[in-house]
Amino acid sequence: MFGDLLAPRYLHWLLDGFLLTLGTSLLVCVIGTLLGALVAVGRQLPGRLSWPARAYLSVLRNTPLLVQLFFWYFGVPALLPEDLVFWLNLPHERALGPLVLAWPSFEFLAAALGLSLYTSAFIAEELRAGIASVRPQQAEAGLALGLRPAQVWRCIILPQALHTALPPLFGQYMNALKNSSLAMAIGLAELSYASRQVETETFKTFQAFGIATLLYLGAAIAIEVAGTLIHQHRRHVRGEA
Repeated sequence: MFGDLLAPRYLHWLLDGFLLTLGTSLLVCVIGTLLGALVAVGRQLPGRLSWPARAYLSVLRNTPLLVQLFFWYFGVPALLPEDLVFWLNLPHERALGPLVLAWPSFEFLAAALGLSLYTSAFIAEELRAGIASVRPQQAEAGLALGLRPAQVWRCIILPQALHTALPPLFGQYMNALKNSSLAMAIGLAELSYASRQVETETFKTFQAFGIATLLYLGAAIAIEVAGTLIHQHRRHVRGEA
């Protein structure tokens, strides 16, 4: 139905925007998970050693994502040298044999950084809850068996914490996908931006945003199904089902 109502060039715009959304979301999920894991471990440090992680979570969780994106896109460049800002806004390409690698746009860099930091704060809390679900006696038993603290974290605490945090973790991945739509405010040509451009060109609001909605929905369902399958597989491996 939608394909008959929109010209192929506009469908191509939407597809390009969707691929950029997927790429941005994937990068945000990877970086956000790594940063979130570090912050979650930092929250477990005793006393004042945990305050940097607490401050990190407080700032990122209690300020709007759109404001953070504006900060990275408009605020940070004002603090950088003009030559560097000019270089970041220019297209760059490097040929590696038959491949041509393009340097990402400044809009993409700002969006990826802002979204990754914001997402990492929420992932850190999910992982912290998973770590809290592991009984302290298990860590003590590992130390009593001669394991080093790093080995206790790697072999005992983190695997169990990840098992507990896995379902809400995939929920955060879906949030990262949906939050990527806010990057249109700083000029990133992701799916929401592309659907707005198509609507402006064709005045076919229902078709443009209808297709975008279906694409977002399909990606979110794929993430949910993947999370369910991975969680069920881990349960079978652990002998819980």
